[in-house]
Parts: sequence; structure tokens; C-alpha cells
Amino acid sequence: MLTQQELKENVARAAVDYIRPLLGPDVIVGIGSGSTADFFIDALAVYRDQFKGAVSSSERSTARLSGHGIKVLDLNDVTHVPVYVDGADEIDAGLNMIKGGGGALTREKIVASTADEFVCIVDESKLVDVLGRFPLPVEVIPMAREVVARKLAAMGGQPKLREGFTTDNGCVILDVAGMAITDPKALEARINNIPGVVTCGLFAISGASVALMSTQSGVRQLRPHES
Repeated sequence: MLTQQELKENVARAAVDYIRPLLGPDVIVGIGSGSTADFFIDALAVYRDQFKGAVSSSERSTARLSGHGIKVLDLNDVTHVPVYVDGADEIDAGLNMIKGGGGALTREKIVASTADEFVCIVDESKLVDVLGRFPLPVEVIPMAREVVARKLAAMGGQPKLREGFTTDNGCVILDVAGMAITDPKALEARINNIPGVVTCGLFAISGASVALMSTQSGVRQLRPHES
């Protein structure tokens, strides 16, 4: 039986194979953050001479890319990103996702929003019928922490401060448990409209274009459909 690390390595290599036809001398690849994204960066490094560079969603990924000799560009200097590749903490059949377990959700959402295609790379343990088993991360401006927490609790969630953690943006994370998310788009909009919220970890208003899911029998390609 394949270990979770082996499953992640397999889907990372599959993602590189998937995007290789898109590579070219002027191409910028959008890259997410997390353990699966790390494996993707490692696999992509073999082809670093076949594309211009990358835009990164976290300091962690920037350091890994730079360590492989891949040029990292400031998003403000980039006009076109054909593809963004990132993992997820949970994903459903509609390719709505919960992200932010590593705390990079805001930058991930920003970079993903610039891409023509969002390729989500996961192992089969991340596929769920209903989002919410994984606590929903919400990035919050520090002065609004308790105000936002009370509003999230009033919505039926159980918010908990991620102790000792500060995002790359200098903000805090509230991890919200106890929510069965049956309408991800509506909840994403509702939480994002709370004053003091930078963004929440729901990627549903703009979900993944395609998911590559690593299983014991190989990597499956999933396209979004409404349940």
C-alpha cells in the first residue's frame, strides 16, 4: 500500500505532466503552498529551463522555488498566469475546497484568481461529500479577532485562535470547527463580508478547474459537477 507521502509525490509528478504542454519561454506558473505543493515544486524543477518563472503564494514556497533555481516574480509585475497548481485540505465533487491549513490562504486566493486554470492536487483522503470536517481557516486582522470570533460563533461555528501563528500578511487565523458546509459559495461570501476578515479558506466562488487525485490505483482526473 502506498504511503500518503508516496501518494503526494505521485500526484505532484502527474501535475507536472499535466501542465508541461503549457510551458514556454514567457510562461509564468502560479504555485501554492503546503506539503503537496512542495513535491510539485521539486518535480517541476527538472523543467525549470522550459518556462520563465513562477509567482508564489507563500514565503515557504518562494524559498523552495529559489532553492531550485526557479525565478520567483512579484505578482505586480506579471500580466498573465496560465495555470495555478496547489493542494487542498478538503475538496468536494463540485471542486469546492477548504484551504489554509498552512496559513497561506489569502495569498493562495490572490494568485489563484489571476490564473486561467486552477489545478488542485490532492490524495484521495481529501475528497469529502460535505465540506467542514476540516476546520475552516479564517484570516483576520488582529484587532478584529474577538469581534469576528463572536460573529462566526453566531453562525454556528466554533472558532479557535491558531495559537502562536502569524500569517505572511501579519494577521491571525481563526480555525472554525463544527460547520457542515452545504452551500460553500454562500458561506464564503458571508464570511468574507464580516468586517475584519481578510478572507476565509473556502475556495468555492472560484473553485478548482480540475483536480488530480492520487489513489492507490493511480491518479484520477476530476472535473467539477454540481451535486
